[in-house]
Amino acid sequence: MPTLDQMRAVVAQVPDPEIPAVSLVDLGIVRDVALEGETVVVTVTPTYTGCPATAVIALDIETELLRQGADKVRIDTRMSPAWTTDWITDQGREKLRAYGIAPPTVAAANCAGMLSAQSPDCPLCGSADTALIAGRGSTPCKAQFRCNSCLEPFDYFKAI
Repeated sequence: MPTLDQMRAVVAQVPDPEIPAVSLVDLGIVRDVALEGETVVVTVTPTYTGCPATAVIALDIETELLRQGADKVRIDTRMSPAWTTDWITDQGREKLRAYGIAPPTVAAANCAGMLSAQSPDCPLCGSADTALIAGRGSTPCKAQFRCNSCLEPFDYFKAI
């Protein structure tokens, strides 16, 4: 049986199924990795209650831990406190930007998840001259923007 630190390192490498350039740990979805006897317990909080990737996330974590030598794995899904974009690591924000998704900015959304007047900078060219195209992007937790400088569309990870 691998050590707790080894299991944490394994989980830290599991990519998000919707954004494979960033890990579940970098997105702040994984809240804890612990050992209870011979069982590795991973606590996760999806980005939102109806996230369709929740089952895939749990399966990906479990599969990788078992592949790396864990005897038993349990995934605990916790909805409270609700996931917030504040949980995205600095490394995760940089990976999102490099992947072409604008990471969330402070005060970019109100409590209902609506976008504010503040537009994100373009993750491709860095321009602040961007415009909202649609309140929903490739997934419900993202919005679609267009850069008025380079004319490229991009996803913006909504601040929640």
